[in-house]
Amino acid sequence: MQRVPIAMCRAILATAALMMTGPGSVLAQRSAREIIDHVDRIMRGESSHGIATMEVVTEHWERSITMDVWSLGTEYTLIRITAPKKEAGTATLKAEDDIWNYLPRVDRTIKIPASLMMGAWMGSHFTNDDIVKESRLIEDYDITIGYEGVRDGVDVWELNLSPKPEAAVVWGRIEYQVRQRDMMPTWTRYYDEDGTLVRTFTFSDFRRLGGRLVPAVMEARPEDKPDERTTVRYSDLEFNLGLDQSFFSLRALRSGARR
Repeated sequence: MQRVPIAMCRAILATAALMMTGPGSVLAQRSAREIIDHVDRIMRGESSHGIATMEVVTEHWERSITMDVWSLGTEYTLIRITAPKKEAGTATLKAEDDIWNYLPRVDRTIKIPASLMMGAWMGSHFTNDDIVKESRLIEDYDITIGYEGVRDGVDVWELNLSPKPEAAVVWGRIEYQVRQRDMMPTWTRYYDEDGTLVRTFTFSDFRRLGGRLVPAVMEARPEDKPDERTTVRYSDLEFNLGLDQSFFSLRALRSGARR
């Protein structure tokens, strides 16, 4: 059997060690992508249905709405407001690349153009894109682990997401902090193209809903209006319901979907 030169063995071992260590390594790159993909899918599963309450607090007014949320993978989402009564039936549908709003008071269906994806949804601090998850983080961003260690007594990863050159996204950078022990997100920070922090999401009330550990509370705060906030609280979640694409139709958007 032909012997491998010692110098070559050392080179192979050194290369393997390089690939397995450091935030910029091949292994770390793969792990960073897997972490964000997990976080991005936490509330969806293959298919899901949830009941949530959204509370919006601004300088001039406050409001609360209750809604049903259905999803199928990353391509289909249907959200229907159930309370208060004057807004019940208002709905948002995403089916592949198309997004519509239905306004029952005027019985009108409106297709949302891409230019309005960053517009506020129902006057909240969440955008249309946030609500229907139009952007896929692992597809639109290059992801690296910027920090791995202890913060406030908790082992975490802090991940940096930079948009790919061809991605049609508006954020100049996104940062995530994720707990290592259970891969739960603790906060997300969104920056504009100039590197200025625009808003922060925080996640809390980690508990099991539908047999899965999730952050039952998500709060969005704009950096330029620190006294304003939008808080979403999930009271119920179910996963893997056997929904198919036909469930997410314009007919369902207008008529009121039921499981």
